[in-house]
Amino acid sequence: MFVHLSIHAPREGKTDLLIDSMHRFGAAIRDKPGCRMVNTLKDEKTGKLIGLAIWDSKEQMLAARPAMAEAVKDDPFDEWESAPPEVFLLTPAE
Repeated sequence: MFVHLSIHAPREGKTDLLIDSMHRFGAAIRDKPGCRMVNTLKDEKTGKLIGLAIWDSKEQMLAARPAMAEAVKDDPFDEWESAPPEVFLLTPAE
């Protein structure tokens, strides 16, 4: 199992635009080989947005990167986010 987790801090008034972008990102990978689940979540306390994608392997996630990039290539994240997203690439702890 491999997990791609991103934490986004939307600027005021830009949350819906960022959610739409995250949904397009998810739609671009949902049917890719090895993608078990993809979801956009919102923290009730902070308003931060969480992108969660669970894959069978890191290699399958990497193979889907061109589709990810294409889905959001024209999105002005610097206008929509107050800081760059925190991105975590997670594997099971052994």
